[in-house]
Amino acid sequence: MTRKKLATWLLATTLAFGGVASPVSAQWAVFDASNYAQNVLEAARALQQINNQIQSLQNEALMLTNMGKNLQSLNVSSLSSIVADLTQISTLMNQAQGISFNVNATQTAFAQTYPQSYAASTTSGTLAGDALKRWQDAMAAFHQTLTIQAQVAQNVQSDTATLSRLVTESQGAVGNLQVNQATNQLLALSIKQQLQIQNLMAAQYRANSLEQGRNAEAETEGQTAFTNFIGSGQAYTPQ
Repeated sequence: MTRKKLATWLLATTLAFGGVASPVSAQWAVFDASNYAQNVLEAARALQQINNQIQSLQNEALMLTNMGKNLQSLNVSSLSSIVADLTQISTLMNQAQGISFNVNATQTAFAQTYPQSYAASTTSGTLAGDALKRWQDAMAAFHQTLTIQAQVAQNVQSDTATLSRLVTESQGAVGNLQVNQATNQLLALSIKQQLQIQNLMAAQYRANSLEQGRNAEAETEGQTAFTNFIGSGQAYTPQ
């Protein structure tokens, strides 16, 4: 091969390889590793932000659910029955006869029925009438005490069921409002029982006081009756 032909062949070969290599070089120039890594990192950050937003929305939904539970009212209320029972006790207390549970009325009735002394001219009929009135008042007081005791006993039976229901509701409370309402009703039930005991004690003390007053007044009547029987103490002088 002559030198001229060899140069021509090398030139053709170079041009041929150059034409093939040029597209390959162009293809590798399209992919940028640094840019690709940056895009992947930004996509990961965007996905993390989306996950954070989803978690935030879930937390807010849970918070709203808990707020709804805290605002949920208790399904049971014993207030009406507590008020009704106390009203019955108050009605029975207001039915007191003779010496009532009123300060002014008590003082007036006591002064009339339980005088500190009787005049010497008091008749036996007056003494007997006053004694009968005191006996009736004492009997009425004991009757009232027994009635109130019976009413309290009935209320205690119903309070047992109410207490059980309130404790069950308080244990199953789902929010603060239900817990507070159950606690308030349990406190109201306790106060009701204390008020019942106070009324019962007042009725019992009243009955005992009337009986003691009746016995003390009987001594005064006896002294007056004896004085009337003896008279002036002078023997009878026939004419």
